[in-house]
Amino acid sequence: MTTETVTGEAELAATLDAAERASRPLARLRPAQRAGILRGIAQALDAAGDELIPLAERESHLPRARLTGELTRTTFQLRLFADVLDEGTFLNATIDLPDASWPTGARPDMRRTVLPLGPVVVFAASNFPFAFSVAGGDTASALAAGCPVVLKTHPGHPELSRRTGEIIDEALRETDAPAGTFALISGDEAGRTAVQDHRVRAGAFTGSATAGRALFDLANSRPDPIPFHSEMGSVNPAFVTPRAAAQRPDDIADGYLGSFTLGTGQFCTKPGVLFVPSESTARFEQRLASSLEEHAGGAMLNSRIQRGFQESLTTLTDHPAIRVITPARPTEQGSTPSLLATSAAELLRHHDQLLTECFGPTSILVSYSDEEELAAAAELFQGELTATVQGTAEEEIVSRLATLLQHRVGRLVYNGWPTGVSVSHAMQHGGPYPATTGSGHTSVGTAAIDRFLRPVSYQNAPAEILPEELLDENPLGVARRVNGVLDTTGGALTPPETP
Repeated sequence: MTTETVTGEAELAATLDAAERASRPLARLRPAQRAGILRGIAQALDAAGDELIPLAERESHLPRARLTGELTRTTFQLRLFADVLDEGTFLNATIDLPDASWPTGARPDMRRTVLPLGPVVVFAASNFPFAFSVAGGDTASALAAGCPVVLKTHPGHPELSRRTGEIIDEALRETDAPAGTFALISGDEAGRTAVQDHRVRAGAFTGSATAGRALFDLANSRPDPIPFHSEMGSVNPAFVTPRAAAQRPDDIADGYLGSFTLGTGQFCTKPGVLFVPSESTARFEQRLASSLEEHAGGAMLNSRIQRGFQESLTTLTDHPAIRVITPARPTEQGSTPSLLATSAAELLRHHDQLLTECFGPTSILVSYSDEEELAAAAELFQGELTATVQGTAEEEIVSRLATLLQHRVGRLVYNGWPTGVSVSHAMQHGGPYPATTGSGHTSVGTAAIDRFLRPVSYQNAPAEILPEELLDENPLGVARRVNGVLDTTGGALTPPETP
């Protein structure tokens, strides 16, 4: 297997210098020009699929069908951000014309838009070698915002990272992007140094809580702290109401099993616990255990993740409140999934030890005695990417759970499962700490661009210094809010009437 080549101090300094030099030229490009860059990268990656997918298959142990779909997702999100740039509302262009009678005092000419932050360091993830790696969502959204990207590769797929970076470089040259718009660096020390370098203005990370919090702390310990967006994993509780458990137990059990074992359990949205009524617990256990007996299991991404999973699983299975329904069985590639069990009463007593992410193919079935106990269990969760409710709208507990959970998660899922994060305009893939370090942002979907933009207002500014989206004539044709009224026509400002 190819080993990672560590970036040295001199190379890192040159890379950061180039990113800083590229920052203003990239920011000055019109949105349509940046859209062309993103589409050029997407086209180049699509054309190289026959080369990239076997590389990813070899280094990640993920199946070819999964990787083919993931590459499609990766190029789709690049094109989706290009569409966002063409559409223009991400600029939030706002104009307040002078008003001598404004209630708080005479209002000057005020115009507001957003500007790119500058160079961004992105840390690639291991579990999505395309969609959250070199050309993944963080890279796409930062480039869309107009920020150069310094991408810290993941050691789990070094050859794929190198080749993907080369393809991006070629596409950038063909689209006349500024030199320094994108570069790869490798090695933990290079990543830490980049986070602390004054030329870097923001960062993004997907991975473990330990590494994510450490990088966040580094970013905030700088003399000039910068935004650092860490996505750090989640337990993702799922709640089955009494009526849902009575009406469709097998469908729910099958969906749950498919979700927590998908991708060998290596999804940050994997449901880590499932709450079921005590009167239905035996039915769920029987259905799940029977299905797991036939499950072939699969390989994990790499030996480090396999070791981490085994350590976390051992900690859980050794806990006196845990009962093993289906133990993990070793296979040639790794192990089969395992299912554990406890009661809500035990979970309430031992939640600090039991409600921790176990990154891999295991989950805990939790039986609850009544709806009061279920609501009390829901209150244990403080920061999750998702929560799932399997229920019916007529049940009072469904509304109660929604009230409790909407303040604790980034995405509420009803009668579905949290794995499979749609790349869309309305997606929120984030959550309160400790799921992420920035609950107001998402790392998936078009709103991810907001992480790398900063608002600025211009007061009584001459036209010569205004960004195009704030000029009276509106040459970009974007929607704007003028004097508090949203104008979606993309037209020029209407001259004030002469008295």
